[in-house]
Amino acid sequence: MTDPKAPATDRELVLRALGQHQPSFRELMARHREAVYRVARHHTGDEGEAMDVTQEAFISAFASLNRFDPDRPFRAWLLRIVINKCRDWARRRAVRRLFRMAKPLDDAVHIADEGQDPESAAISARELARISAAVSALPANLKDPLILCRLEGMSMAEAGQVLGISEKAVETRIYRARQKLSEILEG
Repeated sequence: MTDPKAPATDRELVLRALGQHQPSFRELMARHREAVYRVARHHTGDEGEAMDVTQEAFISAFASLNRFDPDRPFRAWLLRIVINKCRDWARRRAVRRLFRMAKPLDDAVHIADEGQDPESAAISARELARISAAVSALPANLKDPLILCRLEGMSMAEAGQVLGISEKAVETRIYRARQKLSEILEG
C-alpha cells in the first residue's frame, strides 16, 4: 500500500491530469520546468527564446497528454517534445535569417545588433556565451545527446530512449560533439 503522504509519481499525476485535474498538470510542470528550460536554453543559446520554447513544449505536452504511455518515463517523453520544439525553432530561425539576409544592404542597417550588451561584457560571461553559442551551433544529432547526457545528467541509455537511438550511438555522437566543440572553440 502506498503512503498517502508520499508525493504522487509522475504517472499518477498524468492520470489525474487526464481526468481534468489542473493542479496535477501544474505539479508536473513544476517538477520538470527547469530541465525543459535548460534543454531549450542550450539549444537556442538565448534565454528569451528558451522561455518561448519551454512554453510551447508544455502547451504541446498538455495537448497531447492523452498519447503519453504511462508505462514509460514522463521526463523522457517531455524532453523528446522539447527537443522537437527546439528543432522547430531552429527551422523558423533559419527562415527568418534567410529573409533578413534578403534585404537590400541599405535596409540592413536597421537590423538590431545581437551582440552582448555592455553589462555582460565580463570575461567569464563572454566565455560562457562563447561556449553556449558553440553548443548551439552543433548539428542537432550531436547537440541532443550532449545536452541530455552532459548537461542534464541523463545516462546514455536514458538519452538513447529519448532520442530513439542506441546507447552506443549516443556515446559515439557525444564523442563527435566534443571533437566538433573543440574545433569550434579553438578556431
